[in-house]
Amino acid sequence: MKLAVIGDPIAHSRSPRLHQGFMDDASIDGSYEAITVARGRAVDVLRRMRADGFTGCNVTYPLKEEALLACDVLDESARRIGAINTLFLGAAVVGTNTDGLGARIALETLLDEPIALKRVGILGSGATARAVLAELETNDVYTYVWARDGQKVVDLCERFDAQPWVDGNPPEFVLSTLPPAATLAPGLIEQLRAVDLVMDANYGSRSTLAQALGRDVIPGDQMLEAQARASFDFWLAHVEGLT
Repeated sequence: MKLAVIGDPIAHSRSPRLHQGFMDDASIDGSYEAITVARGRAVDVLRRMRADGFTGCNVTYPLKEEALLACDVLDESARRIGAINTLFLGAAVVGTNTDGLGARIALETLLDEPIALKRVGILGSGATARAVLAELETNDVYTYVWARDGQKVVDLCERFDAQPWVDGNPPEFVLSTLPPAATLAPGLIEQLRAVDLVMDANYGSRSTLAQALGRDVIPGDQMLEAQARASFDFWLAHVEGLT
């Protein structure tokens, strides 16, 4: 099994180690590499990877939307979100998105209970935010959106049955999908210091939210591990479907 992740930057990625572990546990002979691909090059690179015999590929920033164009088939989650993070490079290129599932599993693991009927705030409006909002909507979660662009907040709320962030009444749990070192309004910082749990989708040195808020923040390692496992299972299911 020949796998990879593409994006820019990519050197920080934990995906090669995670997926090599999955393959070792399953007694699968395979490889997984991290490949730097600049914005605008995703489709060409994915086509070349398919020709070179890659089984599957993960996609990270900033390529999740443009990689859609390389797909012959999109599952329901990818169509709804408008972005993918996982492709099967078979006779047909199949795209899916496991980011939202990874976020939900991570939150439920931290809370040690289902996320249904909880109030969860999402910071950001990009591909990861959309994936999380789509997953939480299907699990009966009350979601609240904060982003710098007010029109994007309105669009996301209409698309995923969410509500705009309400100043002075923050949700109990917050997941940030903002880029590292994003600028936050002072009023938002004060609110985030008071919520029960804050999780950052970034991990490692890219998880800078704790410093910005001056409080404990859960980095995105558990979210990454859960979505990676879902991606690996997606590839396995398609490979087994060919035998």
